[in-house]
Amino acid sequence: MTEARRLVAGGDGTVGVERTDDTARCWPALDYPDWRDTAATLQLWTQIVGKVRLALSPWLNHGWQVPLYVNARGLGTSTIHAGRSIFEIDFDLVDHRLSIRTPDVLDRGFDLEPMSVATFYRRFMKELGGAGIDVTIDVSPNEVSDPIRFPEDELHSSYDAAAVNAFWRALVQADRVFRLFRTGFLGKASPVHFFWGSLDLAVTRFSGRAAPLHPGGVPGLPDAVTREAYSHEVSSAGFWPGNDQHPHATFFSYAYPTPKGFAQATIEPAGATWSAEMGEWLLAYDAVRTAADPDSALLSFLQATYRAAADLANWDRGLECAIGVPRRPRPV
Repeated sequence: MTEARRLVAGGDGTVGVERTDDTARCWPALDYPDWRDTAATLQLWTQIVGKVRLALSPWLNHGWQVPLYVNARGLGTSTIHAGRSIFEIDFDLVDHRLSIRTPDVLDRGFDLEPMSVATFYRRFMKELGGAGIDVTIDVSPNEVSDPIRFPEDELHSSYDAAAVNAFWRALVQADRVFRLFRTGFLGKASPVHFFWGSLDLAVTRFSGRAAPLHPGGVPGLPDAVTREAYSHEVSSAGFWPGNDQHPHATFFSYAYPTPKGFAQATIEPAGATWSAEMGEWLLAYDAVRTAADPDSALLSFLQATYRAAADLANWDRGLECAIGVPRRPRPV
C-alpha cells in the first residue's frame, strides 16, 4: 500500500499535512502515450453527453451551463431540465457504465467498453429517446484536430477501463485540492468544472473588471463562445491529460489578459515552467504525484500563479481570505 498525504484545514485557519495510507487518495500514474487512443475516444463521448446539456440549458456566464463535474463514481452532468421534466447523465468510471436517470426511470444506459464514437452516439440517443428525452445536438466535435461528425466516426473506438479509472482518480485528487484553493477567495470564482471540449478540469478567479475583447481563433470553438468566456479578467488554473504535442498530464495556470511580466514571475514549486507556446505556467502531474507532499506542491503552484497574476494586474487583494475550514464560518 502506497503512503499518501493530504491537506487538512485546522481550526485556526491554517493548512497542515495529514499522512494517510488510504489508497483511494493516492495519485495514480498516468502515461498519456499508453492511453492516448482511449483519451481521444473518451473526449468525444463526453462531448456527445455534454452537448445534450448545452442544447437544453439556458446560457450562463462564461459557458458555465455546459461542463461536467467530478462525482463519487466518475463524471456527471448534474441536473438537466427538459421542459417540465428532469434528468441527469453519469459516466460511471468505476463499473464503467453510461447511466441516464429520470424520476420515472431509475437507470437506463449501457456498459462502457470498446466501441466507435458512431456506435456510442447511436446507443446514447436511443437510450435518451427511451427515457422520454427529446433532444437534438450539434454532431460536430469541438476543439479537436481533423473532426469527424459523431454519427460517422468509426475511427475512435478505444476504451481501456483501467486507464480511464486512473484518470478519474487523478481528477478526484485535483478536484479536491482545487476546491480547497477556491475557498481562499471572496470574489467571483467558478465551481470546479470539467470542460469536455478540451478534456480538462478547471477553476477560475475573477478580478471583477471587464477584459479586452478576446481575439478568438481557438480551433473548433466559435469566437462568440470564446469572447463570452473571457469577457472579464481571470486567473485560471486546471488539470489536463495531455495531447500529441504535449504527451504528459499537466497542471496549468494562465491569466487573461496576460499581465506584463507574468512569464518572468517566480513560481513555486521549482518544477514549474513557462510555456511561451501555450501562454501558461505548467507543472507536470508527475512532479506533483511524486512529491513528498503532493497536495502542498499543487496548492503552492495554484497560489503562486494566482498571486503573480493578481500582483502584476493590480487586482483588489482584499478579495483574498484564509482557506476554508469545515463547520467554521469565515470571521468577519
